[in-house]
Amino acid sequence: MATVFGSLFFLVLVIVGVVIFLHFVPVGLWISAMAAGSHVAIFTLIGMRLRRVPPAQIVMPLIKANKAGLEINANQLEAHFLAGGNVDRVIDALIAAQRAEIRLTFERACAIDLAGRNVLEAVQMSVNPRVIETPIVSAVAKNGIELKVKARVTVRANIDRLVGGAGEATIIARVGEGIVTNVGSAPEHGVVLENPDLISRTVLQKGLDAGTAFEILSIDIADVDVGRNIGAELMTDQAEADKRIAQAKAEERRAMAVAKEQEMRAYTQEMQAKVVEAQAQVPEALAQALREGRLGVMDYYQMNNVIADTEMRSSLAGTGQPAIKPPASEPPKKG
Repeated sequence: MATVFGSLFFLVLVIVGVVIFLHFVPVGLWISAMAAGSHVAIFTLIGMRLRRVPPAQIVMPLIKANKAGLEINANQLEAHFLAGGNVDRVIDALIAAQRAEIRLTFERACAIDLAGRNVLEAVQMSVNPRVIETPIVSAVAKNGIELKVKARVTVRANIDRLVGGAGEATIIARVGEGIVTNVGSAPEHGVVLENPDLISRTVLQKGLDAGTAFEILSIDIADVDVGRNIGAELMTDQAEADKRIAQAKAEERRAMAVAKEQEMRAYTQEMQAKVVEAQAQVPEALAQALREGRLGVMDYYQMNNVIADTEMRSSLAGTGQPAIKPPASEPPKKG
């Protein structure tokens, strides 16, 4: 029994040892690399395991590169992987550039990949240019008519300017600015509608791809629509604003007139009150004058005759203004 248990224990140890060996030594990848003519030392694969680098992500792109005739070794691929790059995409981009006879070195491809750009897509765009469609650009001609323009820009990637060059957003912004400038300089919107190619030719001559990662091949005006009459709307808004200003000034003048009228009415009421007060003092003054002898009886009756005549004339004229009446009592006799 002891011999049987000892044999089983030894067998388990052997199996565990083989599993550990196969984990640290990817024999399958080593055999594949040897069969493909890409020599990779077994200790290099073990070192990748110890550095936590998946050997398959290095060996398979290396085999692909060597089969394509690229002079690349495993250390270069591992260094790019440890820097955070996409090894497989870089190798695919180098193979595509080689087939298209585009000059692209391994260091340049790694720099483009580490810069955050898709190097394979850039190579493909160099071979097959891409069409970028701009959003609707609103521009106003000199006669105040709004035009809505949509353009299609055909661009090709510039490998030499991919690192540090501006992207598609800059191309779209510059094309939009050129469209606005050209439409705004047109004397009327009909000129743009008759010859929309004037916009594309003028914008293309401005060198809008300077400092970008692309080369503009053509700018085509896809659609031009007539929008609002901006000039008429501005004139209407200005007229409305002038009308409101005039109304405000008229309201101010009316308020001043109302205030002046109220002031004059208060002044008139004050003067009428003073007249009434003075009229109330007239009989007393007449009586005082009669008592003091400064006014005779005949003078008093003559004044009454004048007052009666005035009242008669006023009633005939329809004014109805009351006359100043003497006191109702008989005038006192002279002492």
